Formats: sequence, structure tokens, C-alpha cells
Amino acid sequence: MTESHVRLSRAQAQLLLDELACYLRPPGEGVFAVSTGRAAREAATRAYLGGDAVRWREHLERLLDLESPAVALLAVPCDTGAGIVRGASWGPEAIRAALGQAPVFDLGDVFVVPQLLHDEMHSRAQIERTQDAIYPTVPVEARRRMPVSPLSVAQRVYAVLGELRPDLRVHLLGGDHSVTWPAMAYLLQGGPERNRDLAIVHFDAHTDLTRERLGVRYCFATWALHANDLLGGGQRLLQIGIRASGRERAHWEREHGVRQIWGRAAQEMSPSALAAVVVDHLGSIGARRVFISNDIDGTDCHWAAACGTPEPGGLRPEQVHAVLGGLADAEVDIIGADLVELAPVLSLDRAAADRSTETATAYVRDQLNLLQRAARAKGANGAESPGNTPGGPEVDSA
Repeated sequence: MTESHVRLSRAQAQLLLDELACYLRPPGEGVFAVSTGRAAREAATRAYLGGDAVRWREHLERLLDLESPAVALLAVPCDTGAGIVRGASWGPEAIRAALGQAPVFDLGDVFVVPQLLHDEMHSRAQIERTQDAIYPTVPVEARRRMPVSPLSVAQRVYAVLGELRPDLRVHLLGGDHSVTWPAMAYLLQGGPERNRDLAIVHFDAHTDLTRERLGVRYCFATWALHANDLLGGGQRLLQIGIRASGRERAHWEREHGVRQIWGRAAQEMSPSALAAVVVDHLGSIGARRVFISNDIDGTDCHWAAACGTPEPGGLRPEQVHAVLGGLADAEVDIIGADLVELAPVLSLDRAAADRSTETATAYVRDQLNLLQRAARAKGANGAESPGNTPGGPEVDSA
């Protein structure tokens, strides 16, 4: 996960864990709740983790175990970066409930201050007030260096994990699609020269290729453009299911050097044919590492009605599963993934909400399996970790 890897002393590792524990809450507790629903949420968290919620700091200590996890879930329950329709902050809770018990190590939730999005958007005075509110026990000098907005905190979480566990493969749960940006900013650091072998497979109804939205640089409509800049174009951003756009495919491919398979074209393909097109494209550009970004609205609204922008004419679930299966059989290393924009509270039809959650959860299971398979393959080959550095925790006993 990291650009460079230095052996940590036990004391250094503990300091990093202390910092991580400031940013993360047990699963389901990243959405701020004063009292309403708190008891039910804590009970659900205990059932999901098997009791570890009451020993959260000790739970995070498992990152330093000799048999530490190779794959982890991380939720950023933030929908501040969405458009005018919100509700995706409740997506992680619904997916975890559908999973029943944690299928892999769960890092919990980035604690979200729902009025904030990225630290660059806020005054120094506001940042300091929020630092004082959410990190009251941290010494002031250290506190003043800590991020407070969900995207900024998530990016720092990736950096800390990169120091502690450079081999860890993280599956994000959103939240709106802006939460993918922190992963991209970290995993793609170094720019095009470092990322010529990396591609993003992006399921979505929308391109998300806006440079800024109403003056906001980082949000649900801009993350893909900034990620593509770090990739250097070259069709290493492959977008599948696009169908809600003010411009034609030729514009996006010409102006940004992306590759797109629009929804109407995908509808004419069998699942296996679509998977073959994706795998062939990755081979043609020399992609060896892949990040999967899965916006639930890439799937047709019959199966994905519970989101902020449901769109007809999208992908069928069997097509998405086929593409994921094709990636499993391809010679690529899956370095990370996300599932974003599920918003069960937005659907007035309970059956449609349940169907959307079931669709999203099935995708998460497939993507976690891909990450676990990739981790096993790298371990067996003694190869490098997702960030081009030796894998495994390196913590001295001293």
C-alpha cells in the first residue's frame, strides 16, 4: 500500500495504532449519533464482530499480529460529497447487516462529521474547533496536525495503514463516490510514471469526469478525473455502464484518454462477452494491477433502485459478476476495491431497497474474494505488495 517501507519499532507501531484509533470507530459507529438508535447500533456491531466492539483498540492491534489479515473492510459513511439526494451514509450499515458477520477483518468506520467533506474547503479556525471536539485527549501540538473532514481523514488512514501494513488490501464501503478519492490519492501517488501498469475498472452510470463541481474539487462528480490524471490517461480508466451523460462517448475518450463501454452497448453483450472485452482491454494496455470501483448505479435500477441517482438501461447483475469473474481468471493483481452509493433509506419500496442491498452485498462478496485470492497469490509467489513494496508487517520487538 505504501510508497516506501521502513521497519518500525514496536513503539512506533503503537503510536500509529493510537492515531488510527482516533480516526476509526467500530462498524456502524462512524455515523454520529447522540442517543437515538445508539443501543441498537452497538448491539448490531457486537453481533457482527463477535464481541470485539467493546475492545476496539485491541481489535485494531490485530494488524500487528504475525498472522495479521491480508484483506480488510473500511467504511466511510459520508454522503456530503453527493448531489442533492443524500442517504448513502447508511450504505455500509445495510451491507454489513446483510453480510451477517464480518467476512474479513473490519477496520470499522472513519468517524464522519457530516457537515464537512475535505479539509481544503474549511477555514483554519473551523478545523481547529473540530479538532478540539473530536480529538480532545490528543496533545494540542499533535492535534493540530490531524485531519477532520471525512475525505482527509480517510486519506490519512490509508497512509497510516501503509506504514503499518503495506501488504493490506482494503475494500471500501461508501458513502457517496467521493470516498473513492482518498484511496486514489494514496494508491496512485507518484503519478503516471509509477502507475503505467495500473488500471481502474469502474462500474457507473455517470462518468464522474468533472474537474470541479460548483468550485468543489473533490466530490462524487470529480474523483475519476483526478484519478485519471494520476494514471496519465492511456485508457487505464475503463468505465462500464455509462448512460447518463451530457456528452457522447467520443468526447470523454478523446478529451481524457479513458475507455468507456456504455450501458446500451453492454446490454447487447452476453455476460461472458462483456467480461472478455474488459479482460482483453486490460491486456492490451499492459495492466498488471487493478482497482475496482463499483458504483451501484452502474447496475440497472431494477436491481439498484436504492441510490441517489438510479438509472434505467444499466448493467445486469450477472454481467457485473461475469466481469469480476473474468478479473479472477486474468493475470492481474487486484489491489483494492469499493462499493459506493447504496442508499437503502431512499427507496419507499421495501422490496426494491432489499433487492438493492442484496445486489450490493453480492458484489462485495465477489470483490472480497478477488482481494483474498490476489493476496494468496502474492504470498505464494513472494511478490510485491499492492504499493510495490515488500509485504507483511515489519515490527521490531523492541
